Amino acid sequence: MKVLLIEDESKVANFISMGLLEEGYTVDMAADGRKGLQFINESSYDIILLDLMIPEIDGLEVLKTMRAQGIDTPVLIITAKSSKEDVVKGLDTGSDDYLTKPFSFDELLARIRALLRRSKQPTPLVLEYRGIVLDPHYRKLTIGSKEIELTEKEFLIMEYMLKNTEKPITRKEIAEYAWQNQDDSSNIVDVYINFLRKKMEHLSEQRYIHTVRGVGYVLKEDNAKA
Repeated sequence: MKVLLIEDESKVANFISMGLLEEGYTVDMAADGRKGLQFINESSYDIILLDLMIPEIDGLEVLKTMRAQGIDTPVLIITAKSSKEDVVKGLDTGSDDYLTKPFSFDELLARIRALLRRSKQPTPLVLEYRGIVLDPHYRKLTIGSKEIELTEKEFLIMEYMLKNTEKPITRKEIAEYAWQNQDDSSNIVDVYINFLRKKMEHLSEQRYIHTVRGVGYVLKEDNAKA
């Protein structure tokens, strides 16, 4: 497996690189965003480990640029930034998961393995429910004749809800599906549910995502039985 590590803190970069090499990974390292994009454009990687606070071009811009180029390599953000706003920006820009410094190497390995497993899964089929159509190829949500694009996390949440229609699901279940081992104690799931609701409001007057007190959420039509 080939890993690109974009990290400007030499101690952190060496710690991660040495550990991955011992685990049998091949590692390329870049100390700034410009060099990182050069590596991304010149080689293919199984996963990219990306710090947000890097010189030349910051991590979010690196992420935006590679996604705009159609590069869908899994990206794990490693950052000292821990506010929910920073986390949401990274995830919404196109990252697949994140780790806040400091973290253990075992936790990093677990996140890497989880992302690599998910990236090798077969492309899911189109999912439908009472006028809702979710297209996995283009990450588009259609209701009636209107459609809208979803971010990676919005897509995963909607995919999970469509697989469990009219069944109450917990925040923990959603977090585990969309973020693997993500801690469900944060309100990150609530933030993304709110994003989805707002996007769906532009497509239909029908309300589909409902809050279930003390549990989580359920996807159903207003007149459908839970």
